[in-house]
Amino acid sequence: MRASGCPAGLGEPVFDKLDARLASALMSIGAVKGVEIGEGFEAARLKGSENNDPVIPGGYGSNHAGGTLGGISSGMELVARAAVKPIPSIGKPQQTIDQNGQPTTIQIKGRHDVSAIPRIVPVCEAMVLLVLVDFMLHPFPGSRLS
Repeated sequence: MRASGCPAGLGEPVFDKLDARLASALMSIGAVKGVEIGEGFEAARLKGSENNDPVIPGGYGSNHAGGTLGGISSGMELVARAAVKPIPSIGKPQQTIDQNGQPTTIQIKGRHDVSAIPRIVPVCEAMVLLVLVDFMLHPFPGSRLS
């Protein structure tokens, strides 16, 4: 998900980080199993000098942090990715147990979508927007937004 136009200064550096709340909101969606902000896991493969978002006249020279620095929005585009698990209820026979704990096989019949992708995108976008508006409605004391 990408969110442009987010004002700088949303979030707190320790107890209420913007990126932590974004990750929490996205992880609360069923089937989401992972979240990355900015470079995410790729940042662990980079040197500090490669991942740095240098301050330049008029803003930042890059956006590896995905629009958050130290838990606070930087004014750059927010970038978050969510990893979604595949839907397990498919027409293929699968092993399980019955109500007595005995092994059995089930096969789901009927129409079942094998991908949540068409529906997960707007849900993730809505969760990101809810986090942003929550920060905008309840800014921390001392913020330029308070």
